[in-house]
Formats: sequence, C-alpha cells, structure tokens
Amino acid sequence: METFTEPKELVNNPRYPEQRQESLAALDESMIDIPIRGLINDINSVNCCFTLQCCYGHFVYNSQNDTHNFEPLPHTVEIDQVEYRIAYIAFCIENSASGRSLITSLERITKIDPDNIQFCSAGWFWERQVNSYALQVEPDRAKHKDEVMLDYREAMRVEQIRNEFFVRLRELF
Repeated sequence: METFTEPKELVNNPRYPEQRQESLAALDESMIDIPIRGLINDINSVNCCFTLQCCYGHFVYNSQNDTHNFEPLPHTVEIDQVEYRIAYIAFCIENSASGRSLITSLERITKIDPDNIQFCSAGWFWERQVNSYALQVEPDRAKHKDEVMLDYREAMRVEQIRNEFFVRLRELF
C-alpha cells in the first residue's frame, strides 16, 4: 500500500455519517497494533473523523525477523541495516468546521520533523472513501513506499520521531 499523494481539498459527502457508522461497526480491534489501540479508539470517538487503517511502524533487522515487532531498537553496534515498515494512520475526515480544524491540527504534527512526517491524501483510500488522509512517519525520500531500508543511525532517529509522533497524536485526541 503506497499512501502518499498531495492532500486534496475536502469535498461534500452526504453519506459520511452512514460510512462512519459502517466503518466503526466493522472495526476489528485485534487488527490494530497493540501500542496504538487506545489511540485509535480515542480517534474514533471524535465525530468528525474515523480511522481507515493504521500501523505502529516496525523495525526488522538481522536478529529481529518479526515483521510486527513492537520492541524498541537495541542500542548496539552490531546492526548495519534496518528494514523500516511505515508508521501511519489513515483517516476519513468530515467536511465540516470541526473536520477542517482537525486537518489543521494534523498538519501541525508534521512540524515535529518535516523531513520524516507527511500529511497527505491517501490515493488508493480516496478512491474507496472520499476525504481520506494519512499522517505518516517515513523519510521524505521514501514517502511513496510502505517500507525502506535505513542504516542503523537513521533507524534510531526515525524511531524517536515515530514515538514523538504518537505522543503528539495522543495529546491531540
């Protein structure tokens, strides 16, 4: 799944309440990464948005092959390359004053590190659900990809940014 496209303008969506209700009814909490389950529940309690998909962001390396690993990167010199699997939350946002305010707040989160956090429209999500957006943590050079190989030092930096990203989202919601 490649999420990044430039943010689109909100459009009228009279079916938003129905779509929100359907999406929340179909939500399977077991598919949400454990570290962000509470956050996703908090986001979905806000009437002007609902989540479409999310990922905590995972680091895979020579001695850690679990593609859904939640463990922090170890402090070691024995890791050269790390496969980073993108952290993101895809939202559907209502075209309303509250929705526009939320978009402004989500855009501010990119200021944590604009080289590694993007607010975007989610191209293939938009085809299925208008007014869909994603907030993602990914080095800018790889913003169109789901995963990227990082050297260990950059992976440590991305992990720090990802952690701050989720702290700020928790504060927002």
